[in-house]
Amino acid sequence: MNSLTHPDEFVNRHIGLNENDITEMLKEINADSIDKLIEETIPAQIRLKENLTLDSPLSEFEYLNKLRQTAQKNKVFKSYIGMGYYGTILPAAIQRNILENPGWYTQYTPYQAEISQGRLEALINFQTMVMEMTGMPIANASLLDEATAAAEAMSVIYAYTRATKKNANKFFVDNDVFPQTLNVLKTRAVPHGIEIVTGNYSDFQLDENVFGLLVQYPSGKGSVNDYSNFFKQADSLSINKIVAADIFSLALFTPPGEFGADIVVGSTQRFGVPMGYGGPHAAYFSCKEEFKRIIPGRIIGASIDVHGRTALRMALQTREQHIKREKATSNICTAQVLLAIMAGMYAVYHGPERIRKIAERIHKLTKILDLSLKELNVKQTNDLYFDTLVIDFSKEAAKLEQLRKTAIKNKSNFRYFDDGSIGISLDETTSLNDVKEILNLFEEVLGRTLSTDFDRLAANVELNYPEKLKRTSSYLSQKVFNSYHSETELLRYIKSLENRDLSLTTSMIPLGSCTMKLNAAAEMMGITFPEFANIHPFVPKDQTEGYQQIIKELEDDLAKITGFAAVSLQPNSGAQGEFAGLMVIRAYHHSLGQSNRNVVLIPSSAHGTNPASAVMAGMKVVVVKCDDAGNIDANDLKAKAELHKENLSSLMVTYPSTHGVFEENISDICKIIHDNGGQVYMDGANLNAQLGLTTPHLIGADVCHLNLHKTFAIPHGGGGPGMGPIAVAEHLEPFLPAHPIINVGGEKGISSISAAPWGSASILIISHAYIKMMGGGGLIKATQAAILNANYIKARLEKYYKVLYAGVKGRVAHELIFDMREFKTSANIDVEDIAKRLMDYGFHSPTVSFPVAGTFMVEPTESESKYELDRFCDAMIMIREEINDIETGKADKIDNVLKNAPHTALEVISDNWNHSYSREKAAFPAEWTKKNKFWPYVGRVNNAYGDRNLVCSCEPISSYEETT
Repeated sequence: MNSLTHPDEFVNRHIGLNENDITEMLKEINADSIDKLIEETIPAQIRLKENLTLDSPLSEFEYLNKLRQTAQKNKVFKSYIGMGYYGTILPAAIQRNILENPGWYTQYTPYQAEISQGRLEALINFQTMVMEMTGMPIANASLLDEATAAAEAMSVIYAYTRATKKNANKFFVDNDVFPQTLNVLKTRAVPHGIEIVTGNYSDFQLDENVFGLLVQYPSGKGSVNDYSNFFKQADSLSINKIVAADIFSLALFTPPGEFGADIVVGSTQRFGVPMGYGGPHAAYFSCKEEFKRIIPGRIIGASIDVHGRTALRMALQTREQHIKREKATSNICTAQVLLAIMAGMYAVYHGPERIRKIAERIHKLTKILDLSLKELNVKQTNDLYFDTLVIDFSKEAAKLEQLRKTAIKNKSNFRYFDDGSIGISLDETTSLNDVKEILNLFEEVLGRTLSTDFDRLAANVELNYPEKLKRTSSYLSQKVFNSYHSETELLRYIKSLENRDLSLTTSMIPLGSCTMKLNAAAEMMGITFPEFANIHPFVPKDQTEGYQQIIKELEDDLAKITGFAAVSLQPNSGAQGEFAGLMVIRAYHHSLGQSNRNVVLIPSSAHGTNPASAVMAGMKVVVVKCDDAGNIDANDLKAKAELHKENLSSLMVTYPSTHGVFEENISDICKIIHDNGGQVYMDGANLNAQLGLTTPHLIGADVCHLNLHKTFAIPHGGGGPGMGPIAVAEHLEPFLPAHPIINVGGEKGISSISAAPWGSASILIISHAYIKMMGGGGLIKATQAAILNANYIKARLEKYYKVLYAGVKGRVAHELIFDMREFKTSANIDVEDIAKRLMDYGFHSPTVSFPVAGTFMVEPTESESKYELDRFCDAMIMIREEINDIETGKADKIDNVLKNAPHTALEVISDNWNHSYSREKAAFPAEWTKKNKFWPYVGRVNNAYGDRNLVCSCEPISSYEETT
């Protein structure tokens, strides 16, 4: 029967090596076999004795057929639930050319600005859109969801006011804020002793103990409120004001920046991003200038390059957790870049006039519904609204239940309040026929008949709301929002931006600690199935049987892969997973009456999010030294664990380490922590070197977060989306995150980490596809290939560059660090010079100066072929020869190909060429660059200039050009 099995196996598509490659590479690294290499790399005491047992692998064809059947189990009703999630129309041009385009979704976070100008421009468009719609002077380039954005805002103003209001620890939240937002706020508040106070803004008396407040606009029930008097009261007490605003409503109503908001947060989901059962969506965060140094997430700003041309970059990076670590105000690492780009492009596609008309249409349909319900003698409680009505059925319980059943029968979902009210939110996808269908439900239940002439009503309905709340200021007047309204022009604009950026469609991206592996087309296809894309996160579970199947299977597979008892898929980024894991540990200690346990030990080599997450969870960070071999200093760890024995919460450890080594004594390290009453949190950043060969549980961890956007094939999208679920041992399972609306988590679950119960649920399909098509054997092969590839690069390059760390048998894990510091002395060459020179060869640089300053961290992943690995190694060897030319005096120490890298097409074709080397050497240093050249769009960017002259909007880019 084997001859009847289709020969096209997914594992051979995903792994870049063939058998001949493996044979040659094993010879190069002096290993007899893959098994022998693994024996020399992973300590024997933590290697699995049995193979990973998962379902037999499916082919792409089989998986997609099965996925379509699973999708049919979901019931796609018309959802009028609202609560921050709405039906939207994703323009096909954006879906096809961005969401489904690997030239966009396989990009990395734009740390290397010279080869990231396309997405940087798309992100500055997003920032500009947010600033324009909210009326604020500065915005970031997206956050994870509205609820976490609100929590970030609370944290920002708490940090900002500590100096002047030391005793103020109360944060006011209006009763009519979305419940999922309130729940996430509680999670963030508890570790810091912040008291969340709720009430009605209209009669709440603020005092000096309040440092900040949050209101919803329009309110959670849809009422458009005038907060101006409340805000004046807050100003008199120096209380900072946060507004969570619906971005579409701001096309019609006064933006928060014009009635006194200090920070505005919200979601851009309804700007063309499908609901996807909760995400991913790009949240926004805009604020006053005084918060720019502590604003969470990325900010894109304009600067200049070495030639004086405008160049975009990530601004103010010194405030990020990578640098500030435990002193950072946020642990945000991954954001929602791909979704922000889509939302920004939605604004580019529609422009201000069409956005206003869409908003007016939504509001008019809502008003038609309201007027018609009044004719049916139904009590509607919102006097002023945008898209949401609340119907009072509190005195008609039987009718309410009948309406609920009738609505379900007619495939419609409403929001049902505890007080017997019904919420109905309309959106861009709603039609007049939909309004009629809603009214038919009420007619049927109430036994009444409408006599409305809908055509006449539609023609005469007016948008009459108070002048004070009516938006009079213009928005989106920038050229970019008024130029690309035909699909032809939009297509060309999108393509022009894509062509500026290096992605996996160009070459390998060897970033250490980032795992830039293949994001297969078959894995991506499911996210745009309408049965997955168009599901509201708060619909009844019986409408989501397809999603529930995928979630259950993924949780079970991740539990087997990690060796743990249970999994929570709620955290929607790696940093959120860290925070969730620490909060679960915190809850566990509290359940034992040990609330004093608040000390976290963190190795000095840890990722910057680790200490930032620990501080967010209310922990005290104690740094553990690393020894000269790059390993955790076991003596220092033991001494500090014993010193803090009474208060020890946990150890945060990455394995293999961020130095690219499987530490031999990891089990002993875990035992030290357990012997002193602590728990072991494992950072899953390097799980790609573990799958099928060992497990976090076997190693000795109690909880581990998993980066699905690394190990399990979700694309990075230029800086998001990501997912960071946590897997836990049995004793921690009761504390897994809960949710206020959908029943998830443990019986003693901590409050929510994210807005939606399963985080960014739609992209879980990608990881589900990866596991189901790889199978247990395929995952093992992938891990082996990742380790082989890294050791092959080590063998080829260690003659030219010093390898900083290796295991006791000379092997590295799936990544390794090359030390570039010697070249500063010998040739005046920094690691940054080498990073920029790689661009001329058509490569993204490895990770620069992390975890050790002046070094490269290289991670090739299992998806790369030997041919591509050799190209990268050849480029690095040629660059070493270029450095040698400087060392020997053959090339100038100032005017050379490295110091002047990268070289742009404009520079190379210019009549003014004053360098001591040729144009060919500058731009075409290798044969492959003559056949398929990727051109950096700008020369080396001046980072300091951009921070001194912060500009984070896009109007007009030409105005930042320096005239000559």
